[in-house]
Amino acid sequence: MTSGGEPLLHSAELSYAVPRQRAHVSFSGCPCTNNSSSSACDDTSIDLSGVKEEEIIPLEEADQLKPLETRYSRWSRRLFYSIGSQFPDHSSSEHPTRDPKRLVSWGGMEQHTFEISETPSRVQAKLQEKLTKSQGLRHKSGPLDDNVFREQNPRLIYIDDPKRTNDRYEFASNEIRTSKYTLVTFLPKNLFIQFHRVAYLYFLAIAALNQLPPLAVFGRTVSLFPLLFVLSVTAVKDGYEDWRRHRSDRKENNREALVYQSGLFEPKKWKKIQPGEVVKICANETIPCDMVLLGTSDPSGIAYIQTMNLDGESNLKTRYARQETASVVADGGSVSGLVRCEQPNRNIYEFTANMEFRGYKLPLSQSNIILRGCQLKNTEWVIGVVVYTGQETKAMLNSAVSPAKRSKLESHMNRETLWLSIFLLVMCSVVTLGMGLWLDRHKEQLDTLPYFRKAYFTQGRKNGKTYKYYGIAMETFFSFLSSIIVFQIMIPISLYITMELVRLGQSYFMIGDKHMYDSTTDSRFQCRSLNINEDLGQIRYVFSDKTGTLTQNKMEFRRASVYGKNYGTSLLPAESLHDGNIAAGLRRNGWKLKSEIGVDFELMDMLHKELDGEERIAAHEFLLTLSACNTVIPIVTQELPSVHPGCDLRANMDSIDYQGESPDEQALVAAASAYGYTLFERTSGHIVIDVNGQKLRLDVLGLHEFDSVRKRMSVVIKFPDNSVKVLVKGADTSMFSTLVKGTEGDDFVRIATKGHLTQYASLGLRTLVVAARDLTGDELEEWQCRYEDASTSLTDRSIKLRQTAALVECNLRLLGATGIEDKLQNGVPEAIESLRQAGIKIWVLTGDKQETAISIGLSCKLLTNDMHQIIINGVSEDECRNLLAEAKSKYCLKPSHSNDQHLKCSKDAAMDYLGILDDSKSKIGTAWNSRKEETMCNTSLALIIDGTSLVYILEKDLESELFDLATVCRVVLCCRVAPLQKAGIVDLIKSRTDDMTLAIGDGANDVSMIQMADVGVGICGQEGRQAVMASDFAMGQFRFLKRLLLVHGHWNYQRVGYLVLYNFYRNAVFVFMLFWYILCTAFSATSALTDWSSVFYSVIYTSVPTIVVGILDKDLSHRTLLQCPKLYGAGHRHESYNLHLFWITMLDTFWQSLVLFYIPLFTYKESPIDIWSLGSLWTIAVVILVNMHLAMDIQRWVIITHAAVWGSIIITYACMVVLDSIPVFPNYWTIYHLATSPTYWLTILLIIIVALLPRFLCKVLYQIIWPSDIQIARESEALRTRSNLEPKPGTDSD
Repeated sequence: MTSGGEPLLHSAELSYAVPRQRAHVSFSGCPCTNNSSSSACDDTSIDLSGVKEEEIIPLEEADQLKPLETRYSRWSRRLFYSIGSQFPDHSSSEHPTRDPKRLVSWGGMEQHTFEISETPSRVQAKLQEKLTKSQGLRHKSGPLDDNVFREQNPRLIYIDDPKRTNDRYEFASNEIRTSKYTLVTFLPKNLFIQFHRVAYLYFLAIAALNQLPPLAVFGRTVSLFPLLFVLSVTAVKDGYEDWRRHRSDRKENNREALVYQSGLFEPKKWKKIQPGEVVKICANETIPCDMVLLGTSDPSGIAYIQTMNLDGESNLKTRYARQETASVVADGGSVSGLVRCEQPNRNIYEFTANMEFRGYKLPLSQSNIILRGCQLKNTEWVIGVVVYTGQETKAMLNSAVSPAKRSKLESHMNRETLWLSIFLLVMCSVVTLGMGLWLDRHKEQLDTLPYFRKAYFTQGRKNGKTYKYYGIAMETFFSFLSSIIVFQIMIPISLYITMELVRLGQSYFMIGDKHMYDSTTDSRFQCRSLNINEDLGQIRYVFSDKTGTLTQNKMEFRRASVYGKNYGTSLLPAESLHDGNIAAGLRRNGWKLKSEIGVDFELMDMLHKELDGEERIAAHEFLLTLSACNTVIPIVTQELPSVHPGCDLRANMDSIDYQGESPDEQALVAAASAYGYTLFERTSGHIVIDVNGQKLRLDVLGLHEFDSVRKRMSVVIKFPDNSVKVLVKGADTSMFSTLVKGTEGDDFVRIATKGHLTQYASLGLRTLVVAARDLTGDELEEWQCRYEDASTSLTDRSIKLRQTAALVECNLRLLGATGIEDKLQNGVPEAIESLRQAGIKIWVLTGDKQETAISIGLSCKLLTNDMHQIIINGVSEDECRNLLAEAKSKYCLKPSHSNDQHLKCSKDAAMDYLGILDDSKSKIGTAWNSRKEETMCNTSLALIIDGTSLVYILEKDLESELFDLATVCRVVLCCRVAPLQKAGIVDLIKSRTDDMTLAIGDGANDVSMIQMADVGVGICGQEGRQAVMASDFAMGQFRFLKRLLLVHGHWNYQRVGYLVLYNFYRNAVFVFMLFWYILCTAFSATSALTDWSSVFYSVIYTSVPTIVVGILDKDLSHRTLLQCPKLYGAGHRHESYNLHLFWITMLDTFWQSLVLFYIPLFTYKESPIDIWSLGSLWTIAVVILVNMHLAMDIQRWVIITHAAVWGSIIITYACMVVLDSIPVFPNYWTIYHLATSPTYWLTILLIIIVALLPRFLCKVLYQIIWPSDIQIARESEALRTRSNLEPKPGTDSD
């Protein structure tokens, strides 16, 4: 997301060719005093006689995705040289600490360069470390900021000489492989990955123990079945996914490209392309490898590419061939030379290299390279030399996936799993102790016992030999191991695969939710992570970007302050103007914009009058600056002649559209066109503007791109009369200090403009100041020479460029200011209000001005008039400390000795807001001194803090002070913040509380925040897809967040919470039943159930109902959940899953297992039936019992639920019939004997009633006496449904 409040250019991360006419300057007589080895005077003594008049001065494209507040000057211009990328200091070992820039890599193919220019390096290092830990990414190319041009070991590429290039170095082939496995490595590698789960190792150990003869409780084959089943299912899934990768790789590697061979361009498979070869790419083709451009179909060397496959951006970007090589290619000549470039790295935003061509060393930058995966657009062909291939291309080095996140509920589940492990050990210890005591008691009778006799007593050759008896000690030890095998499913292995299937099903229904489909962008909801669905139901903090997230990021020009006069209070479509002269002028202009733009009649009238006053000149230069000082690419489309109403003139209305990554700049250029200043042509050396029908050609001598230090952008242009001007636009905070100290009239304009800026900000408009000045010949010459030196420097380039810009960005004449509206997205105020009612705190982190952010906050109901605003705008550590202490003192917040007290206060305040009673409120006195202080705690507070203050707060020991204050505020609004500061704010909450955090944004500068939060949501907006690719979930509009959390989040949390508890219960009741049986069989670790019944229990008999309920069950309808947002608080209170519920479930399990075991035992105590018949009864009874238990808790019955629950019982009977029909099994024909007896069916019925009766009574009493919010809402929903079904009075009941 761009930072809205910085100058409008703040989001103008565009790239395009800045044209410039060749300046006839003698480099030998350069007046610059800097004669360093990197100066232009040393590096550029070349013969210019054969060079064309217009040269390419390319802009670096790679930084276009990065927010401008996070980088220094990225695009600067110099004669014949590409200077877009920053070249690090190669000689200084202190570079990593001196340079404030930090390069951060996270997730997928999104690679972003972020920097906080004013933040001390320690803050950045700390946040970088946290981001790295949270992502767990490792890249073989090393740290992203390790992008130093290693002259000691550069990569040498001999142009059109691949043999010489590859003979000396072992370069990677261009064959790529995204697959994980081969036929040989699939089995061992996949098993190695799967056994990273500790539970799998546990079950592997159990299966291994069962293979030992003394411990063979189950059949050896049967004991392996559960583990093999789970491993096989996962392996099949992984194998299918990898097969698809292999197929995709094969298709990609066998594509063909034109490679220069034997004097001709001939087709060659991508996988055979080598570094050093010259490749030709035609229009709409994909780039097969990373190539340095040598020439294009455009004589000026310009090419347009689309980087959608690399960074998600759909807008066109420009790349350039060096003019020296482009002219040779255009003339049909061949290019030979040597390219020295850096070693492969994953930084897609920079490229450091130089080219030796015809005896000269030419610097290369990011604007001279095209990367694998990009597509060539609006250019017939390009020719380039291959520098990186295959796995060494930047696209492949950036192919890491987003960091995996783990749900909070799953981490809590491990706590309960530990308790189950303790239960398991206790039961095994009891069996072991009992076995030892029993053996000691009966040791004199062991010779006559069938299982524990010491020797054979049968006649034959084995008579007298030792039988399977190892002594009391070893038999006791074996008993312990055998018990572990019998009770193994106490740790539910099936739970892991069940949770994966349930989450997959939940994601399917979330993706298919038509209420979260955005028709404007044709985008539906995306689930990019399947591990944290249930976390959506427990979110306490939402951290949101503003521009493009809360707003549409579709800028509309609304206000203009020109020479101290305000325009734009009443805007009309240009076509509706009635003045004949103005309308005729617009028709002569002959341009049709893509969208209709309103214009101010008064300003339009002044522009079309023949006036020579200062106001008219200022208005002319004002609109000229809007048209010229930008990085927008005009695209003109010819349309058929049309007849204007009321006019006989047939006009050719050419349609014009502006391409660029910055909606701000597009709005400014379109507004200038609406007023008659239409930018319609941009070449390598000039731009052409249609000024009310007259073509004005301006030579671009240089451009200083916006950076986070200067906070402004300037362009130096030459007019047809040879006069030279510098046009500047930027943030008001940086522009007013550069204005000339002029006359009283200038002071009036300055004061009036400041008033207009304040007014625009209060209306929520994004503001920008416009100024200009004339350059004298001496000033121009000095600037050009300094510009030459800075743009070719390989060390401290950004610093030198800023110093050069300072030469011309001074003594400026104020022209005016602009105000652009970024409208709120539909439904944002309602969504914010609902989230607030749900007990969710919303923090907005934006780069906008404070006034703009506050205005937007009021309009979207984030801020309310009854809130007390606490504003922290400190410029030093002491001032920030004092402001925080003053705010805490004013609102009676004591300094904390423990974060828990203030966290509790904030949570209790939220509980009060939700209207939820909690006994813990009585303890609120630990954080507050009096009743007055308690009242102040519940006062609606809004904290507003700027990025400068955060620099000192996040760096120093003030984080705890900020945390104390922020957590008692209902709203926190952070203005002028950089991307790493956003991540720091999220970490402030995440590291100090157990509350779940969610971050939502739409741009590259939101990626750090999205990946730092527990849940990251990306908006499919106007700024590409970096945020989407780094997110866990993605959607088209902010308003969908309301449904995502309140509906799907609530459902998912309730379902998964119950799913985990039910799985614990289901397995534990089965294990306890076996435990009671072992206690009654001399602790022998035998089982009355067949081996297959024990295995099928959790895999087949009871698994399907669990999955179906986990996917489809709904405690409340979506309408009720949306109408009553406070119901979302159930997730905050952990109502569906907590330790208290776990212990209640275990007590219920204990009771049910006793009923399940002893009722059949007492019923058939005097019966002659064998143990296998009793085991068959227990098997059927436990399956019916757990399914009836599940049926009692199902909230929503549908056909699939009925089929799953009752079908599970039928399937169990069917399996038992099959197993009991196999003669070799000991339970042969038992089910047929039992089923004919009424006692069998009555026993099962008695088990169900007695086992579930306590649970039923507790549920009834609890719902009557202590109903929860969910239960009350369900009853209300049921009453509404019943009233709708009943006939209304006066109607016919028939």
